[in-house]
Amino acid sequence: MAGQGCPFEKRFPSELVRDDAYFMWLAYNLAVDAWRADEVPVGAVIAMDGVVIGAAHNQTISLRDPTAHAELLAVTQAAEALGDWRLSGAALYVTKEPCPMCAGAAVMARIARVVFAMGDPKMGCCGGAVALHAVATFNHHPIVTGGVLEDECRQLMQSFFQLKRGGEAGDREAAWN
Repeated sequence: MAGQGCPFEKRFPSELVRDDAYFMWLAYNLAVDAWRADEVPVGAVIAMDGVVIGAAHNQTISLRDPTAHAELLAVTQAAEALGDWRLSGAALYVTKEPCPMCAGAAVMARIARVVFAMGDPKMGCCGGAVALHAVATFNHHPIVTGGVLEDECRQLMQSFFQLKRGGEAGDREAAWN
């Protein structure tokens, strides 16, 4: 894959309307950056009151760290920006449904909303494989919204793995993240 450029261009949404689509486009742009860095193209943005307080893409390969998922890196940045580990009132926007580790981090950080583009029926923990955010005994339950820019983010992810595997098509969701 190294040396194969990303055929997807970044998008520049209007800053006049800072809705779910706006923040997901920012996460999408980070996913494009991940591809360009030869990482699985997942991007995450954390916003509060219309302002980005954390943003990252996957860096598991470059950092040789299995915990360097986009969501966790963005959570760390957001906590640093706020000076508090509690991200109450914040929203996490991510191009793929969070895995168990990242969904758990959203719960532990008290993130108010998790918004994702494409679901992951094999490893997703915001309703795909498991609804970790809805475990009754947990003391925090983020509101979850899926499907924001789903087609665009799915096309990016599928294209990455098709190129990575020499054009081989098929269901690759188990390999994401």
